[in-house]
Amino acid sequence: MGRSVTEEAVENSTADAAPTGGSRELLALALPLVVSQGFMTVQVFLDSVLLSWHNQREMAATLPAVMWYWLAFGWLQVTAGYVSTFVAQYTGADRPGRVGPAVWQGLHFSVVAGLLFLVVIPAAPSMIALGGHAPALQPMEVAYLQCLAFAAFPMLLMAAINGFFSGRGQTWTVLGIEAVGTSINVVLAQILIFGRFGAPELGIVGAGWATVAGSWASATVAMALFLRPSLRREFRTLTGWRFEPELFLRLLKYGGPAGAQVFLDVLVFHVFIQLVGRLGEAVTAATTLAFRLNMVAFLPMMGMGQAISILVGQRLGADRPDLAERSAYTGLRWVFGYMTAVASVYLFFPGQLVGLFEGGRDPERFAAVAAIVPKLLVGVAIYSLSDAVNVSFSFALRGAGDTRFVSLLTFTLAWPIMVIPTFVIVQNGGNIYWAWGFATAYIVAMAGCFALRFRSGRWKSMRVIEPAALAGSIPSD
Repeated sequence: MGRSVTEEAVENSTADAAPTGGSRELLALALPLVVSQGFMTVQVFLDSVLLSWHNQREMAATLPAVMWYWLAFGWLQVTAGYVSTFVAQYTGADRPGRVGPAVWQGLHFSVVAGLLFLVVIPAAPSMIALGGHAPALQPMEVAYLQCLAFAAFPMLLMAAINGFFSGRGQTWTVLGIEAVGTSINVVLAQILIFGRFGAPELGIVGAGWATVAGSWASATVAMALFLRPSLRREFRTLTGWRFEPELFLRLLKYGGPAGAQVFLDVLVFHVFIQLVGRLGEAVTAATTLAFRLNMVAFLPMMGMGQAISILVGQRLGADRPDLAERSAYTGLRWVFGYMTAVASVYLFFPGQLVGLFEGGRDPERFAAVAAIVPKLLVGVAIYSLSDAVNVSFSFALRGAGDTRFVSLLTFTLAWPIMVIPTFVIVQNGGNIYWAWGFATAYIVAMAGCFALRFRSGRWKSMRVIEPAALAGSIPSD
């Protein structure tokens, strides 16, 4: 039989049973996910620092390449990982036999999508050329993007399998999987970027191949854990491998719009970065550095968002929308408190943050970048507080299955508030600070809309799983 949410929470902490929907239950589930995202934060941050020490231009080239990568990959990853919502609702409904088949639909999707993603390799030069960035940066951007394309397949497999563990509340397992890949990535990045221990000095290409190696290591560990005999018996993690068209289409129906929201979000920021990149190398590097510093704070917050989504899914599966709502508001308080502390660091210690990236071979170029970043961090501090609301409520809505609204909102607000004004500014030779002001306004507007949608309560009647009355018509083997 499936275990209750409280039992899963106890499994992930040494604390006694906590009031349902309270902080102790949420933190027991969220802590491993936050630490897991922290590993990714370390990886992103360390790659940026190492590349800035090796070559300032390489550090500047990473963000445009990463944005192109996530433009397509983010949609695919969220769609594959949306199996976590199916797993959470099946777990809450006490139907463990449907868990394995749901995950396998995500794996089928991952295999096809991962192989198709390889078309990015020959397309990379044309994609990068669209940005119109400095000629010195474009070859580096192309090389990094081509390396990342090889990481898509294992990262998609890992997203689906992590959805199995996180959806059931086994978030420490997710942490272990992520730790393996991050550790390998960090070690190899230092070796391959600088050519240590007899390895060739590959610079930005070395950082890319380190990411590929770490991704494959995590995917291998994840698959081995997923196919353990005990899980095969209880959740049909092996016998549930068959393709189920109806279940697969439901994954696309709900996971697709969730992925589309990430795609649209990345798209608008991608266009934003491409536009401001036309204002010069220093502006490109400063924007890259500011976004990297923002990601350091933002990624751990995503772990809390995932925990909110899991609890909302499990509560709705058990027909307890009241507890789902309480969990969401508990998560909001924690995320907002965390982002308040982070915003304070951006405002009061910008020089120290920027100084971490100093040490490259061109101090004059870095000085021009460092002069811009502190002012950009003011905008980051303001929109970080709004992002606390965005993450908490968007993940809560995602856990319920209200994914179409999430993606529609991103498309509706981004272009008139951020993208079009930034285009006008760049075309008229305006400055970077006005562009960042519009980006901040967009994120603040998103927060208000997500809050209104959540408070409307429409999500409380939504489910992604089929009614229990239909369970008898689904093959058990």
